Amino acid sequence: MLLAIDTSTGTSVAIVDRDRATGDLRTLAETGTDDTMRHAEVIGGFIRDALATAGIDPASLSGVAGGMGPGPFTGLRVGIAAAHAFALGIDRPFVPVPSHDAIAWSRYTAGETGPLQVVTDARRREFAISEYDGLDADGLPVRLSGPGLVPRDALPDPVGARFEATIVSAAAVGLVAELAFAAGRLPLTDDAPLYLRAPDVTPSAGKRVLR
Repeated sequence: MLLAIDTSTGTSVAIVDRDRATGDLRTLAETGTDDTMRHAEVIGGFIRDALATAGIDPASLSGVAGGMGPGPFTGLRVGIAAAHAFALGIDRPFVPVPSHDAIAWSRYTAGETGPLQVVTDARRREFAISEYDGLDADGLPVRLSGPGLVPRDALPDPVGARFEATIVSAAAVGLVAELAFAAGRLPLTDDAPLYLRAPDVTPSAGKRVLR
């Protein structure tokens, strides 16, 4: 059973589980908002609400899954930091999942077939984009390329379908993590945020004193 968090677009928190006997996947609770400006203000309450709705004690969790982006620096780091802190607090592993993989998985399990272009807003008049081609034998999305950045006015035409996500489902993040664990394919990505560009604010090089 996993707590899952994603703040690569809006903010989403979920509790998910995979029955080891049957392989059935379940979403026990999910809450979120597509507001891209209030990640830090809402994340704590969403975690509390998801646990309460699911009726789960944190000690019952086997890990914490976090969406690693791509996403803007400020929002993305809020969710990753919260997921890391929660995992540390309950002494459980942190499981990183590419957020675009979770979007693609959601679309394919909802009935989408064939090539799929996943697009999210990267700000600064750019999109983050990844290309997929269905699910593999383990039920995980097959990523052909990405994530990468493209100008909004240069978004390539999709080979198949295009889906522009305004929020990444934390339940999908968690269920992709559960599938990857069952298939022995963790980690799916490095434990490093997929910012795709440097943050706006960088450390000062220090003062130069002239004599």
